[in-house]
Amino acid sequence: MTEQLYYQDSYIKDFEAVVLSCIPNGNHFEAVLDRTAFFPEGGGQCADTGVLHIENREIQVFDVQERNGEIIHFIDKEILPGQTVIGELDFQERFSKMQQHTGEHIISGIVHRRFGYENVGFHLGKEEVTMDYDGPLTPEELRSIEYEANQVVAENREIRAYFPGTEELEKIPYRSKKELQGKIRIVEIQDCDICACCAPHVKTTGNVGLIKITNAIRYKGGMRLWITCGMRALEDYNQKEASVVQISNMLSAKQQEVTDAVKRLTEEIQQLKEKAAKMQERLVMGYLESEKVVLKENPNANLLLFEKELDAMAMRNFVNAGMELTKGVCGAFVGDEKQGFRYVLGSSGDIREIGKKLNAAFQGKGGGKPPMIQGSLVGEEEKIREFLEKVL
Repeated sequence: MTEQLYYQDSYIKDFEAVVLSCIPNGNHFEAVLDRTAFFPEGGGQCADTGVLHIENREIQVFDVQERNGEIIHFIDKEILPGQTVIGELDFQERFSKMQQHTGEHIISGIVHRRFGYENVGFHLGKEEVTMDYDGPLTPEELRSIEYEANQVVAENREIRAYFPGTEELEKIPYRSKKELQGKIRIVEIQDCDICACCAPHVKTTGNVGLIKITNAIRYKGGMRLWITCGMRALEDYNQKEASVVQISNMLSAKQQEVTDAVKRLTEEIQQLKEKAAKMQERLVMGYLESEKVVLKENPNANLLLFEKELDAMAMRNFVNAGMELTKGVCGAFVGDEKQGFRYVLGSSGDIREIGKKLNAAFQGKGGGKPPMIQGSLVGEEEKIREFLEKVL
């Protein structure tokens, strides 16, 4: 049985141990030590990583799992039973995970006390932390929870982790996401939370640092929250601040006024889109009007419009209106000969068969239902016109 040093002191960064076994498995080795500070994956938290030092060699520990009561270290090089190793954790990563995990306990304790909700899901990854609760929370309630959580941090409350006896455990009103068997470890945050948990935690709430709820959505009748704590919260703030500063500079607006500036810009863009749509509508209708003379002489003539820029609505409007004027093919092609064209085609005839032939001839793709199809192709305007004249 491996001695679990992370339960004795979650702040241990390095330790000495003896190799009990090491077996190959594919392109890695799996080692068991007589003692370890590497926490195996569990409790919603990914495993610790780091290195083992032995005889001027450095062996990478890239995963740790508990299997049938044994703590397995996944390593990249072989070590021999009986050898003494010095284990060194990636403590920056470990401490960050402890900050996130303790932050989750603080928030979950507050949610449970104030609303009676249970934490029904938890994941602590390298990039994000998510928690699921079995009841809804309003934006105002989330802000209040976040504020109280940071008050708990500011008060630097004691955190106690222990294995109570059977009789003592029966008297403890602890939270748990599932039925537990065997020895149960309790993590107790003073006047905030009592929860069954197997993972390492910081020793006082002050070590958690800032707690920030970064996102929240309705999920399976309850809520899913994303949080970030400590240095991760600082990094998240720095990234968002950099974005706000950049937007502020681009819009020549104060940082606290960028929302209003973006709103005004969005409204201006929408107005420009509406103006552009009206201009495009006049363009296509003007083209149709100019072609009426030709159609009087040849009602079966194709109506083909080639433009560099035209939105999808204008393309469809052109084809719909054009099909009322000609018995031939009406088509709108938008783009250029180098990059290719988007197209919309319509006809009272079998337009799908025409589309298949057109795509085959010009590296195209697309389809649809009669009387209109759409797609894209690459070709020269003159050759596309000639092809559609011949295919009818």
